[in-house]
Amino acid sequence: MLHLKSVTVREFQEQDADLFPFNLEVIKSLRGMEFSAPVTFFVGENGSGKSTVLETLACAIESITVGSESVKTDKSLAVVRRLAQYFRLAWHKRTHKGFFLRAEDFFGYAKQMRQTQDEFQQDLNDVKHEYKDRSQYAAALASLPYKNELSAIQQRYGDKLDQSSHGESFMALFQARFVPGGLYLLDEPEAALSPMRQLTFISALKQMVEQNSQFIIATHSPIILAFPDAEILSFDRGEVKRVQYDELEHVKLTKDFLNSPNSFLRHL
Repeated sequence: MLHLKSVTVREFQEQDADLFPFNLEVIKSLRGMEFSAPVTFFVGENGSGKSTVLETLACAIESITVGSESVKTDKSLAVVRRLAQYFRLAWHKRTHKGFFLRAEDFFGYAKQMRQTQDEFQQDLNDVKHEYKDRSQYAAALASLPYKNELSAIQQRYGDKLDQSSHGESFMALFQARFVPGGLYLLDEPEAALSPMRQLTFISALKQMVEQNSQFIIATHSPIILAFPDAEILSFDRGEVKRVQYDELEHVKLTKDFLNSPNSFLRHL
């Protein structure tokens, strides 16, 4: 299901026009975007502006974030919050469900959750030590809040956030926080995913789209970009342009490299 229909960009005020990110070529040429598929990909080289536009969308939508910071207070989003004031959103059906997730936010959140679990476990151990000479009832009562917190984390995320595999942790977090009927903005999710996990991610996307969710994803991954019937918007050459999967430089280069890696490596 499509929730966000389109974005219109108002003309910038003179005092903003020469500042970052207003001075990016793709931002200067951006008049708006329409969304016609449940999954839309932003693709382009580093510095093309795709992540900047995704972050601006998150601020304009006032998306929930995965992590401790809000889009309203995150210092790293300060410059795009000003740009977001120029974005006007049109909806098929407004939704407040979903979230905004950047690769760096995921790693920080997973680390924070592991630390939280460790702290609750240490508190539980301290209670056991402090109450070792008291009744079982008193010890159980004192332990209950920490056991409840650990159980809640376990039920939501399983054991995967404690494991060394970032791919498993990412999928556990992503699926645990998913709510049907949401709008999800993801920036480079492949950073945590092996090629096999990227296929798992595609499968999860399909299931979530079937539950009336919409996704806007900035990615470099030819695997994720192959999601069936997705809309692909290229940010290269200073403008936003609809492209087909086989036209993407990411895809062409990957195919050429895999077909003949030595023809690339011999020039290094």
